[in-house]
Amino acid sequence: MSPRKVYMNELAELDELVTIMATKTSEAIELAVQSFEKLDRGLAEQVARLDREMYDLNIDIEKRCLEIIALQSPVAKDLRTIGTYLKVITDFDRIGRYARDIAEVTEHSYDMAHFKPLVSIPHMARMAEEMVDLSVKAFLDRDTGPTKHVFELEDMVDSLYDEIFREVITYMMEDSKKITPGINYTLVARYLERIGDHACNISERVIYMVTGERVIKE
Repeated sequence: MSPRKVYMNELAELDELVTIMATKTSEAIELAVQSFEKLDRGLAEQVARLDREMYDLNIDIEKRCLEIIALQSPVAKDLRTIGTYLKVITDFDRIGRYARDIAEVTEHSYDMAHFKPLVSIPHMARMAEEMVDLSVKAFLDRDTGPTKHVFELEDMVDSLYDEIFREVITYMMEDSKKITPGINYTLVARYLERIGDHACNISERVIYMVTGERVIKE
């Protein structure tokens, strides 16, 4: 088998692992938000398990990428591609960490009641998940097309976070009993906003991998 064929097979295997990691990432976000909605510690524990699995995948993918660099000595676009794998799995790892942070908020507030109906948080979570899914599709397809919508969604997520923050501050000022649950609500929104930021990072890295041009979302 030619070195090029070996290299392409190795990339295909990496793509399979990235797909698995992406699936676990989306599942972790969904479970984390559900755990907070329902104040369910059992769901929070599932997120912690997924986070550990994602960490193991991160280590495996990183090891394979470094082996490719050492044995194949990729250059130009091939080197950008391997470098993008290494960057993308770091973003996945951070997203998993934020999902676990949301689950930890659940752990600390499972015995409290929500002070308002949860509408904005689930909506924000759906947008963040869509951003992650689109970024992964762009990466696996080597296609910059989906990145445009990712950047549009980020603006929407940022605006929603600002709305949530202002709303929660108002509740907290009106009733001191809502301070602790209000802080938890704001933390969850902040973690979702950061998940969106990492999805944008992935999209930016895809653009660089495909075109060689660096684009930074303002």
